[in-house]
Amino acid sequence: MTTQRAAIFDVDGTLVDTNHLHVVTWWEAFRQGGHRVPMAEIHRAVGLGGGDLIERLLGEDRDKGQDEQFVAAHHALYATYHDRLPAIDSARDLLRELAARDWRIVLATSASGAELAALRRAIDADDVILGAASADDVSEGKPAPGPVERARELAGVAADNAVFVGDTVWDMRAAARDGTTPLAVLSGGIPRADLEEAGARAVYRDLADLLDRLDTSVFADRA
Repeated sequence: MTTQRAAIFDVDGTLVDTNHLHVVTWWEAFRQGGHRVPMAEIHRAVGLGGGDLIERLLGEDRDKGQDEQFVAAHHALYATYHDRLPAIDSARDLLRELAARDWRIVLATSASGAELAALRRAIDADDVILGAASADDVSEGKPAPGPVERARELAGVAADNAVFVGDTVWDMRAAARDGTTPLAVLSGGIPRADLEEAGARAVYRDLADLLDRLDTSVFADRA
């Protein structure tokens, strides 16, 4: 009997090239609310849920009454890109190749609703994606392990039969805390050393690099 295995993917910065769109739209949302936040700091916070991102950037002593305003502004600004979000090169090919090798493909993302739908349209691989664990499915986002755990539940596999691919330190920490093997890609703009320190088992330039080296990766180890 074949052991079921799950390939879990983050979406923003991993499958779709959106991290810098999030940086710009969060920057503008904060600017509209009277805050000037350096884009480099926003970049390092991308991948956190909205509330956690705001707290990291503005601190616990901020006027929390503005939080909903920031989230709403970011959603509205980011939504202007929904019809032209660019998939990362080889994203579709990698997902289909893994599915052909009997890996169950699941997404784990802080996106939800219309945003998640737009991301899935950009990926254009719904025929092989089993499901998605979104912000609506967990009480805490990454780096808490909940999103990865929920994705595994959708696939029906244990942590030692799952691999998680992401682009941020939050992704790596979430997977490591869940006991799932973390792999990282550099397409989100986070330095290799930071990803390795956060627990990445291996780091690839991008998804095309991972696809080219699939037979020497942990995906082959678990064949």
